[in-house]
Amino acid sequence: MDRRELAAFLRTRRERITPADVGLPAGPRRRTPGLRREEAAQLAFISTEYYTRLEQARGPRPSREVLAGLARALRLSDAERDHLHHLAGEPPGPPPGPSREVRRSILDLLDRLPQAAAIVTSAVFEVLAWNDLAAALMEDFSALPRRDRNLVRRAFLGLHPQGRRLYGVSDVDAFARTSAQRLRAAAARYPEDPEVAGLVRELLAGSEEFTRLWASHDVSAEPTLCKTFEHPLVGPVTVNCDALAITDRDQQVVIYTATPGSPSEEALRLLSAIGTQRMDVVR
Repeated sequence: MDRRELAAFLRTRRERITPADVGLPAGPRRRTPGLRREEAAQLAFISTEYYTRLEQARGPRPSREVLAGLARALRLSDAERDHLHHLAGEPPGPPPGPSREVRRSILDLLDRLPQAAAIVTSAVFEVLAWNDLAAALMEDFSALPRRDRNLVRRAFLGLHPQGRRLYGVSDVDAFARTSAQRLRAAAARYPEDPEVAGLVRELLAGSEEFTRLWASHDVSAEPTLCKTFEHPLVGPVTVNCDALAITDRDQQVVIYTATPGSPSEEALRLLSAIGTQRMDVVR
């Protein structure tokens, strides 16, 4: 355990986080940048005395549970979490939950696909990033709270405006089967993640269809290569569907492209011009 490096690392991570980042009021007379030690300790579910001793390089070796709390409280990236474990002399195990951090190069890729709708999804179907055309084709994800950006929750528990389940996609039943199978596999990879477990419980409680699919214990799924979106403004949009795996983060880039010269290509061009300003989607 490298106490001095661990102390410096914790201090610099704490000082970069503002109270607003974690839902705390700034309060008066805040003389130091970032969180106070007692605030970081509270978020990590440890005592202020214990946290202070860690930052003063005189604390005992933290357990895996304490390290997980610190990583969560200080909003560490996957690389930073692993570094924290190495400094504490505790080799990092598997990540506690699906990564939500999208690489900058992937975000740049989405912006460089102006004629394709593209999204990035997590291992549990949360939409983490998207480009403008994806927002126009599906919906403006930036206007949704995080929990409503989950496609599997949307498929089984979401509203169906004008009878359009999950944006009116033609393969919704196949997507339901695939999502249940992939979610079961993800639950096995992240058994300690409370959000994954909570999502499964919510779906089991609220959807008979999901309960039936979950009971099959299937974990393999065939990819969907083509699907049609029933769009409320431009009508049916048939697209090719390609998913590119980001293996180190357990994510996927999903790219929707129309056949050149097809009516659907013209529909995507129109959506690109319209954007999300005239979207009339009931939420």
